[in-house]
Amino acid sequence: MLAKNDKKVYDIIQKELKRQEEEIELIASENYVSKDVLKAIWSVFTNKYAEGYPWKRYYEGCEYVDEIENLAIQRAKKLFDAEYVNVQPLSWSPANLAVYLAVLNAGDKILSMSLDQWGHLSHGYSLNFSGKFYNIISYYLNKETEELDMDEIEKIALKEKPKLILAWFSAYSKNLDWKRFRQIADKTGAILMWDISHIAGLIAWWVLENPVPYLDVVTTTTHKTLRWPRWAIIMAKEKFANKLNTAVFPWIQWWPHVNIIAAKAVAFKEALKPSFKEYAQQVLKNAKTFAKILMENDFKVISNGTKNHIVLVDVYKSLWISWKQAEQILKKVWISVNKNMVPYDERKPLDPSWIRLWTPAITTRWMKEKEVELIADIFIKALKNKDNETKLKELRKNILDLCLRFPIYK
Repeated sequence: MLAKNDKKVYDIIQKELKRQEEEIELIASENYVSKDVLKAIWSVFTNKYAEGYPWKRYYEGCEYVDEIENLAIQRAKKLFDAEYVNVQPLSWSPANLAVYLAVLNAGDKILSMSLDQWGHLSHGYSLNFSGKFYNIISYYLNKETEELDMDEIEKIALKEKPKLILAWFSAYSKNLDWKRFRQIADKTGAILMWDISHIAGLIAWWVLENPVPYLDVVTTTTHKTLRWPRWAIIMAKEKFANKLNTAVFPWIQWWPHVNIIAAKAVAFKEALKPSFKEYAQQVLKNAKTFAKILMENDFKVISNGTKNHIVLVDVYKSLWISWKQAEQILKKVWISVNKNMVPYDERKPLDPSWIRLWTPAITTRWMKEKEVELIADIFIKALKNKDNETKLKELRKNILDLCLRFPIYK
């Protein structure tokens, strides 16, 4: 037993478990996997090398590896209505890199959301491989509407003729017009790619529209709203299969982590159950409830609400405190949040005005609107009583009581 053989490591793990059980997690991208997923991660597949793909391996003894990988692929195809799935990418950025290597040449144009407009490092940042090897053209949000201007995006695409158009967001609280993106790509002859990492769990049961059938290539992390292991997958039209397989192996990685593929297979089955649809629907209800309460208490929420799982709140103009102050205050009452830039933010990137909140993790604990109302109330009271240690201790006890009623791992 680990507790006996390496008590120091065991104790640290137990402290982390206690922290997760006793805190409210509102950090966007964090969620909780099931006990079954954890068991698969710890399985004997950890011991196995398996370079190659099912029934085309470079090592012997891979017959059960082939079975588990094929099972994961078939379940993912069914879940997302995908023609092709690769479950081997070790993480998100390598998955995006594999797509670029498969369908682009160095110097080709990519049209993607600007980094300061909720784009991502792997979508064209100058210090990232994407920005170094490709010609990045950016699109932006409309400053007045706080939404994407699809007419303007079409103008840019027609002028620049990008080889790849990339749809994505990390903190956009509206839903993108996937069909319009498809029309723009068809008009310009571009390959259409979507990185669905933040909302994959919401499209799996069409709680949000599933755009996978409309797109050429799709990448996603497998945690966040999906509640799966912290890895990635690639989905695409079948015509891209050979190039994408080659890009993943042997171009950018050698052996897949078979234990994680096994865990993905378990998680895919969980997501295929009707209870996952109930979960995804509740995620949206909880986010809308949180945004509504904040706005009723005179907090500035971008886009005046949310149509997905993300809520962006301006703590600087609402209470004249920095995100760092807000983060530290909320930490005292055991609520975890993270800062986030928004388009046209007047403050610096490392000291923005905004906090990004999301509801998938608390929904995994099956907290619903009533509990969200309590969390939002504690959130507001903590920030408004930032110098009142007695009040903060009282609010912390309220959070602990709530968490004990909704354990992660019973």
